[in-house]
Amino acid sequence: MSESPREQEPGHLQNLRMFGKLIVVTAVMFGFGFALVPLYEKICEVTGINQLTKRDRGAAEFARNTQVDTSRKISVVFDANGRGAWQFRPETNALEVHPGELVTVVYDLVNTKDVPTAGQAIPSYLPQVSAQYFHKLECFCFEQQELASGETRKFPVVFVVDPKLPKDVHTITLSYTFFEVAGKGASAAPAASGERGS
Repeated sequence: MSESPREQEPGHLQNLRMFGKLIVVTAVMFGFGFALVPLYEKICEVTGINQLTKRDRGAAEFARNTQVDTSRKISVVFDANGRGAWQFRPETNALEVHPGELVTVVYDLVNTKDVPTAGQAIPSYLPQVSAQYFHKLECFCFEQQELASGETRKFPVVFVVDPKLPKDVHTITLSYTFFEVAGKGASAAPAASGERGS
């Protein structure tokens, strides 16, 4: 019985062929990893997830040049969820606002740990379509926050609802989840505990 051409190849040629296949697979996986970044950003943009962690560069100008629609009121409900070392809540649970009106609400954040801790707020909206009509001029969600041990801080959120918000939307829920993240606080934790023990 005759051997196939591949079985007749010397071992080093088979190794080179396998090496070439591995190079191609690695290149494809590397390219797929790069393609995931814009794909993830597009999914977030479409669904409204994590959309407003980026600063809205045109929000201030939009607020200055927008007429207030006094004929309409929108109920805005504020929600807060802390994950990890945080006590986190809005000072008011809901407001009625006119589209185009500049509004400020304040969130209270407390670091309950005995070491400095860093965190990041991730906003979400209900209904999701409202995210594109909710313009923030100021928000603690634009960057990570670090609080000292036991520190309490107040964070204003300044926003305007676009008068072009669909007429069938009468209530918007703005919800933040505040996550502990690795940062200065996390790196300071071992040093602080070491100092306590000495």
